[in-house]
Amino acid sequence: MKELILVRHGKSSWDYDVSDKDRPLKERGISDAGMVSRKFLGKGLQVDFAYSSPANRALHTSMIFLRNLGFDLNKFQVQEALYDFSGSSVANFVESLDNQLDRVMIFGHNYAFTSLANTWGDQYIENVPTSGLVHIKFDVERWDKVGKGSSETIIFPKHLK
Repeated sequence: MKELILVRHGKSSWDYDVSDKDRPLKERGISDAGMVSRKFLGKGLQVDFAYSSPANRALHTSMIFLRNLGFDLNKFQVQEALYDFSGSSVANFVESLDNQLDRVMIFGHNYAFTSLANTWGDQYIENVPTSGLVHIKFDVERWDKVGKGSSETIIFPKHLK
């Protein structure tokens, strides 16, 4: 059984004249990521490894989540392949994951995450919002065999306010 937890980065700020990769989180992005991560912590699931896009907003979101989960940062990596908006690079990344890992959390971007949540999950999601989390289980033993799975947990900030 393989499990993937997709987390879209928190709400970012457009108030600064910086590159897309360097855009920071807004205060709302920080608080929403904290809320969603604390709700996910209540599920009691242990994550084997976590990966983040190198974009500032995704990386900051990952640090909020992983700190709240008490996660060992030795099991965390930044991956350029997750700085993807279409979903093809993220899909290739997931399909190439080490099969020793069973539950993986990735932090990244839309449109990629909404597309993959709908491709792999069994519940239609109009849009994975900022700080949104979608946990999908696959009845396979290898990451390169992921296909249609079951959407186990969906946590969006609006569900918690």
